[in-house]
Amino acid sequence: MTSTYAVRAFLDDRHLRVAEEIEEFAATEIAPLQPPGSDDESRVQAREILARLGAGGWCRYAVPAEEDAGAAVDLRACCLIRETLAAASPLADSVFALQCLGSVPIAIGGSDEQRRRWLSGVADGSLMAAFAMTEPEAGSDVAGMRTLAVPADDGFELTGRKWFITNAGIADFYTLFAVTGTRPDGRPEISCFVVPAEAKGLRFVRAQVLSAPHPLGELELDGCRVPADALVGEPGDGYSLAFGTLDRLRATVAAAACGMARRALAESLAHARKREQFGEPLASFQMTQQKLARMAIDLDAARLLTYRAAFEADRGTERVTRESSMAKAFATEAAQRIVDDAVQIHGGAGVLAASPVDLLYRSVRALRIYEGATEIQHLVVARDLLRNS
Repeated sequence: MTSTYAVRAFLDDRHLRVAEEIEEFAATEIAPLQPPGSDDESRVQAREILARLGAGGWCRYAVPAEEDAGAAVDLRACCLIRETLAAASPLADSVFALQCLGSVPIAIGGSDEQRRRWLSGVADGSLMAAFAMTEPEAGSDVAGMRTLAVPADDGFELTGRKWFITNAGIADFYTLFAVTGTRPDGRPEISCFVVPAEAKGLRFVRAQVLSAPHPLGELELDGCRVPADALVGEPGDGYSLAFGTLDRLRATVAAAACGMARRALAESLAHARKREQFGEPLASFQMTQQKLARMAIDLDAARLLTYRAAFEADRGTERVTRESSMAKAFATEAAQRIVDDAVQIHGGAGVLAASPVDLLYRSVRALRIYEGATEIQHLVVARDLLRNS
């Protein structure tokens, strides 16, 4: 069972049941899957994982209830799901995370028709979502976005490039952001569109291969035509939709980091107990014990920050920017330390490609960058402190 002791104060009985059920599902449906050995294998397995998540009813947590237009997802449930999936398979965590990322802008800003058309498929796992915002010149600096959307006939024509897009080439639709004009302050007016994968003029350019196999890639929009009803919300709503989504879901990135850290600690405890050196188990050495203690302390602190942020969001706190940024910054950095210690405890076995901690080592690093790098989170926290303290 998922350890909920440290964060039980932030969970109700329903969330405790979610924790038990996702742990059982992950153990039987996800953990037995062999980690993909290549980018191509990750693309095939991602679709298989989505089908399993859909059949198990887990994708429904990626969208709010059908009748709750503009509502947020159950963030504590999403955190519990991501934590447990990340411990079993970083790829499975990514699949679930993108179902959330691709659908939340539609949930909070889309029309009734858009919600009916796209969110039901996300919820049952029949549609794979993607979130297409990053560009070669626009990562953390969204104002550097160059993809344009101009009115054309009864819709829009999109031209530009997107890269570092998870599920590029395998998604069924892309929640995509483009410049539609210039704001009075001179900054670009950014709007949000739902672009079906089969849209004419949308092309998967290439895979971008990570150290841990992951379906990442680059997209090109060459006069890509979409109808007027592809626009989510109003022109210029893209910035608020994008950052509203990231703000809501940032705590779930922290939860994924906690999951990877939890798996690293569990693997380290098991290895330290059974591995002998100089006639003694590793667990008997004080330096090993120090590492294990430091890992456990970091993990509990990370989980407390994570579920505090999710709890505040779920109870309707107007802004949880500081809490979610604190959680992401601390949890992802702590997870990096924990996984690194796990590799050190395993010694040479820890850097074998078949080792679980080696996969965690290759997977955890990206969490400190995507959806707002640690340095950005520090700036967000500091500015909030200066403004509101």
